[in-house]
Amino acid sequence: MLKPKVSVIGCGNVGIRYAYSLMINGCAREITLVDYFKDKAEGEAIDLSHGAPFTPSVNVNAGDYKDIVGSDLVVITAGKKQKPGQTRIDLLKDNINLLKTIIPEIMKYAPDAILLVASNPVDVLTYATYKISGKHFSKIIGSGTLLDSARFRYEIAKHCNVDARSVHAYILGEHGDSELPVWSKATVGGVHIENHCMLCDNKKDCNHKAILDEIYNNVKNSAYTIIEKKGETSYGIGLALTRITEAILLNENSVLPVSVLMRNFYGINDVYLSLPAVVNSSGIRQVQQIEFNEKEKTAFINSANILKNLLKEIGI
Repeated sequence: MLKPKVSVIGCGNVGIRYAYSLMINGCAREITLVDYFKDKAEGEAIDLSHGAPFTPSVNVNAGDYKDIVGSDLVVITAGKKQKPGQTRIDLLKDNINLLKTIIPEIMKYAPDAILLVASNPVDVLTYATYKISGKHFSKIIGSGTLLDSARFRYEIAKHCNVDARSVHAYILGEHGDSELPVWSKATVGGVHIENHCMLCDNKKDCNHKAILDEIYNNVKNSAYTIIEKKGETSYGIGLALTRITEAILLNENSVLPVSVLMRNFYGINDVYLSLPAVVNSSGIRQVQQIEFNEKEKTAFINSANILKNLLKEIGI
């Protein structure tokens, strides 16, 4: 057995894009693929393995749940495919039942692994994973709004004509329709977004509020746009999952906007939502107590209430 070991549950587009990205990254030494359709998993493992001469040393294999023994991290990407026009919330009933079959198998064979959930609706399913598994909340992480925040940074960078890595900005709350842009903390090279645009010679005449609204709307609707055009989203989330994996396996103490259990944040408890959190080899080390302005606070509480009502409706 090679270490670190990552197991991927679900070999659909998201699971395989993630495995491919993780193989190139090289932070894992062993990747085990598990899928209901065993031939699919085996074919993907063989195909990926043929790239071994071009990547860091990674052993990719396919197997059953018994083969995830010794995993440091188990990533759950299994789920029903999101259809054009379908919201993430519409996926809830099908995927919650699927989780009830997956989690007991993971707990049987890899009880000590950190669990990273990417299946949608991710906040609800991460909470369900927390409840079904009985694991400490620090060991259960949802991919949350890391991808949304990446889209946000990309859109701001495009508008400002800078490298996206120089933009620091968050989308927080639900990974879905009630997510909120944290404009009060958005910076470009340490300069607040509003001041940056004012200093930019070719942006002096722009309608600032309209531009910011357009940026947020592009982010909020991007998944629907991509699904309408190509049927699914997978590359972005594959890279996002690899970033979280890197933070865990390399014990980076990286601050990432991921879905975590709320524990008296603005009076919100017992629901998973995205906040900036310190991620390392123990899972969630701590959640940053970010300060919102009043508009952002209201939007975040609204996001929590929407998800709490869903949890109540499905009896979790």
